[in-house]
Amino acid sequence: MLKSLRSLCIALALLSQPATAHEVLPAIGDFQQTGETLTVDIRTNLEGFVAGIDLTATADTNAAPQAADYDSLRALAPQALESRFRSFWPRMAPRVFVRIDGADQPLTLTGVSVPEVGDVSLPRASTISFTAPVPAGATSVQIGWAAQFGALVIRQNGVDKPYDGYLEAGAMSDPISLSGGDRMSPTQAFAAYIPIGFDHIVPKGLDHILFVLGLFFLSTRLRPLLWQVSAFTLAHTVTLGLGALGYVTVPASIVEPIIAASIVFVAVENILTDGLSRWRPFVVFAFGLLHGLGFASVLGEIGLPEGGFFPALIGFNVGVELGQLAVITAAFLLVGLWFGAKPWYRARISIPASGAIAAVGAFWFFQRILG
Repeated sequence: MLKSLRSLCIALALLSQPATAHEVLPAIGDFQQTGETLTVDIRTNLEGFVAGIDLTATADTNAAPQAADYDSLRALAPQALESRFRSFWPRMAPRVFVRIDGADQPLTLTGVSVPEVGDVSLPRASTISFTAPVPAGATSVQIGWAAQFGALVIRQNGVDKPYDGYLEAGAMSDPISLSGGDRMSPTQAFAAYIPIGFDHIVPKGLDHILFVLGLFFLSTRLRPLLWQVSAFTLAHTVTLGLGALGYVTVPASIVEPIIAASIVFVAVENILTDGLSRWRPFVVFAFGLLHGLGFASVLGEIGLPEGGFFPALIGFNVGVELGQLAVITAAFLLVGLWFGAKPWYRARISIPASGAIAAVGAFWFFQRILG
């Protein structure tokens, strides 16, 4: 019974974790050389920077100690937030790096564009622009920033075969030719997007993790799990592809609450039944279609590299699958391997854990509906 209560408490602790409305997304940086100047435009969430949130240490601003400061900044009018960021820039600039031919260059802030307030439950994507001098005869540039600012997608403009890459938090890019020609090969695009997909499940995809755990807790036997995971994988692969191609678009205000509802459904059914019903794989498939749209929205924010669209898309999906496999493997090693065959598994572990998962899903559902 102690193990059961411990499992329940751990799962209930997830209630303190946030929903995805304030999810931390990578910043998008576009750069281009014009004469002796390199211009960099970064679309990002300025509130997180100004509030002092370590965007590497949290997947959602609601989980940060500075969450209250972030929320107050999120409600500021554009001019007020711009003023706050301009005051913050002198502290940020030394931690943003533009390295040309191996030498760091001074940065000059040239613009801050902040959208209207809008829905305060959603991140606001502002744009900052800065320049760096390009010494005569320079051939390459490296771009990066401190880890606390999170992941960064950088895209080169104005040249043939431009560079397009994803940088983990704190990483510097490899030297990029200022004259172009560094576009990723299909193999490089495939490999580069695997960790992006994995990262969206572990650690950032808590709602997807809970859904997969809901599938796991129905039964630790392999056959029911394979049926469910196969249906889920097939479904989200279809809508991930269609969403990334732009054929299907559903607003996050619809997708996110239904994803939360899907968590509640599978968890409640775990409590009401002790085996795989005939229609559960079909329901899981339907919910998988919506999870795929959630994955596609992330790719929409990050973008896929020109000339490597399909390899990157496949790599992202492989990363998602590896993330799901990691969750299932961890659940099996921690729970299924030791307790799955016990006669009291369902009463002491499956039902309490499923109840906690259902509670979290219900909390998120109403939070996302009500904003």
